[in-house]
Formats: sequence, structure tokens, C-alpha cells
Amino acid sequence: MNLKNKKVLVIGLAVTGVPLVKVLAQLGANIIVNDMKSEESLAESLEELKGLGIKYILGKHPDGTKELGELDLVVVSPGVPLDIPFINQLREEKVNIIGEIELAYQLASAKIVAITGTNGKTTTTALTGEIFKNAGEKTYVVGNIGVAAISKALETEAKDFMIMEVSSFQLESTKGFHPRAAAILNLTPDHLNRHKTMENYLDTKFKIFQNQTSEDYAIINFDDNSCREASKGLKAKKVYFSRRKELDEGVYISEGNIVIRLNGEAYVVMPAKEVRIPGNHNIENALAATALAFTMGISTSVIADTLRSFNGVEHRIEYVDSINNVKFINDSKATNPDAAIKALEAVQAPIILLAGGMDKGNDFSEFIEAFNGKVKEMIVYGETAEKLYKTATEMNFNAVKRVRDLDEAVKEAFNASMAGDTVLLSPACASWDMYKNFEERGKHFKNIVGDLRRS
Repeated sequence: MNLKNKKVLVIGLAVTGVPLVKVLAQLGANIIVNDMKSEESLAESLEELKGLGIKYILGKHPDGTKELGELDLVVVSPGVPLDIPFINQLREEKVNIIGEIELAYQLASAKIVAITGTNGKTTTTALTGEIFKNAGEKTYVVGNIGVAAISKALETEAKDFMIMEVSSFQLESTKGFHPRAAAILNLTPDHLNRHKTMENYLDTKFKIFQNQTSEDYAIINFDDNSCREASKGLKAKKVYFSRRKELDEGVYISEGNIVIRLNGEAYVVMPAKEVRIPGNHNIENALAATALAFTMGISTSVIADTLRSFNGVEHRIEYVDSINNVKFINDSKATNPDAAIKALEAVQAPIILLAGGMDKGNDFSEFIEAFNGKVKEMIVYGETAEKLYKTATEMNFNAVKRVRDLDEAVKEAFNASMAGDTVLLSPACASWDMYKNFEERGKHFKNIVGDLRRS
């Protein structure tokens, strides 16, 4: 893609905006940045982009091409909904609108292995990346995992791999995006405040497969009915994975072992109990990573060695400390009820649960049902505190307390704890009511625990 002297509008700086603008500048584009935030609130990002000759329109959206003139390309941040009036206006004016992931794909030379799903994306992406690195492949682990794909795209060569975590927000704005192997891990209600319906959410997630051909691989969770049903019309070679059923073909558990059966050949990878990261959900993540790596030519011995040694990712069922024989676990990555349920399944009782945050329109009934005698108390805070409290008490779970914020929640939990308890931060909600992202929330939790240790 030749962008030299092309007029490119970037909508939304956000996390990917700064590296995106830097790459566009490197390619010689004439860049306009539009963000609804003020100059003051974007000061740090603007300082980083100083001297690049960028035109800024901040605090409002411009009046389409009347104000901007003719545009060659618009690149939209994942955080900006594609149905806002300004973008609809640009669409009516036949402007080419894509997202950062699409641009990264068009500029990169590497083979792309992409992972999506409601839960487990970050762990599976990090694990898959580790397998490829351990196999000696030049590997870039990018996307929604925290490293913008665009920041590495120009570095890649044809022999390299980009292991990419992609969210529904990122997939919405893809057009030609074409991974050699792509996986969907699961699908449960999430981001319905943006996608409106589960059908829309599923359709957006399945855009990960839309440009694949019969030469590519689609890795699908057989145990997820909606994913299995939606996969029937895919053009790619389908490879199912299952934790619950032995498959005629795919990656599954048999007699306690992870087994690959493809093209009539069966390979025993390793005992499933030797997967280092805990929880049944992580067995599913391991099966998906195994399928992705094996279809791309990685040996079973490298896969097994990595599954035995991989420690997991920060903010996902992450052990923080033990104080007076009370464990503290950081699961800030659990930004929806289903992810938090998986943490409850993986963590040993008795649990004092810290939950709450921004309301994404989720129902918390199944979350409360999943306590299953393991949660001795729940402490709720943030925008969803009242909703969580009401759902819990209506379901006859009355050991619930509302507090102002996470600081107060951790201190209250510690005061209520006894030796042998686990204080689990697994919010079941987004972080954006109080934090920039779940990482900032998780780090704050760890800092509060550190203060408890020092007090």
C-alpha cells in the first residue's frame, strides 16, 4: 500500500493511535487526527507525536469532507463505534474506512495466525506465541494483547509469523484481513452495549474467517454450540478442538492425554494434567494453541514442552501474595461474567470475591449461580455495584457488601478474611468507569496488596 502524500484521517488516538500515526508519518502520509477528547487530556500522546506535522481536530468531529477536503483513507480506532453519525457521513461519501488491524495486515509481510473469542484470547495468544518462539520462528505477538500490530508490521518478513489477538471491535473494521490460521475460542454475551444482539456479535467475531480459503485453517471450539453451528459454511479447513468429546478429527482429550488426530494420523502430545496454567478453561486454551501451532508445522515435542512451562499472563488468575495465610489473586482480565465464572472454577474455596466496574449490559444471574458454595462473601464496587448487589440478594446470596472503590474493597476483604481464604479480584465487568483499562486496574490491586504487606 503506497501512502506517500495521501491524505489519511485517523479517528481516535487511544492505545493504537500513537504507533499508527508514527507508521503513517514514516510512510509519508499527510495525516489528520480527530479525537473527541480535549488537547489537555491527550497531552501525553500529542507530546509523543510532536514534530510530525500532523493536523489535529480535537474535542469534536469535523463536518465530513466539507471541512476535511477529499480523503484517501480513514483509519478508525477500535474504541470508536462504526455507526456514529460522523462515520456514517464518511461512508455515504464513499471514503475508504478501515481499522488499524486491517492496515497492519496490508503493510505486513508475515504469515498471520489470529485468535478471537469472548474469553481466553490473551492467554491463548501469548501461549501460541511462546510455542512459535520455542520452535525457533521469528514471531511477533501483537494485537489486542497490548502491542499494536501496526507498530511491528513494517519489520516483518515473509518467513515470520504474527500471532495476533483480535477483538470484535478490531474485526468490525476489517476488509481484506486474511490469517493463515485463525481460531475462535468461545462465544458468550459481551459488549452488547455496542453490538446490540448476540447475532451481531457472532457475525463480527466470524469476520476473522471471511477471507480464508481452502488452503487456510479455521480452529473452532467444538464444545461451543454457537461456534460449531456458525462454522459449517466456512471455506477454510476446519479443525475442531474439544475438552469434553473425543473427535474423529481434531484436537481433544483421550484417556487424560492431549491428542491430535488429522488426516487419519493420531499424535499423543502430553498428559493434560501437565499443562502448567490452572483451570479447565486453560485446557481449552491449550487445545486451541496446539491446533494453531500444529497446523502451521510446529512439532508436538515443542508444543508439549511449552505447555509444561508456560506460566500464564499477567492479570489472569495471577497469584499476587499471601498475607497471614490469605491468598490474593488478580483476575482483572475477567471483564465479563463468563470469564469470572472460569476463575471461580479454577480458584480454591473459600473465596472472598471482589467484583464490579463498568456495566456492559450483562446479566449477572449465571455468575451468582456459579458461586456454588465456594464464595463466602462478595464485595462490590463501581458502576455495577447496585446491579450486582440486587442480583445477588434476589438469588438469596446475602453475604454481599457495597463499597466505594477497589481500595476499600481490598481492605474490607482482608479484614473479613481468615487463614486459608482467597481474596479474588475477578470483576466480571469492564474497568472503564474508574480505570483506563483492566491492566491499570490489576496493577492498582497489586499495589493495594503490596501496601497491606508493608503495613
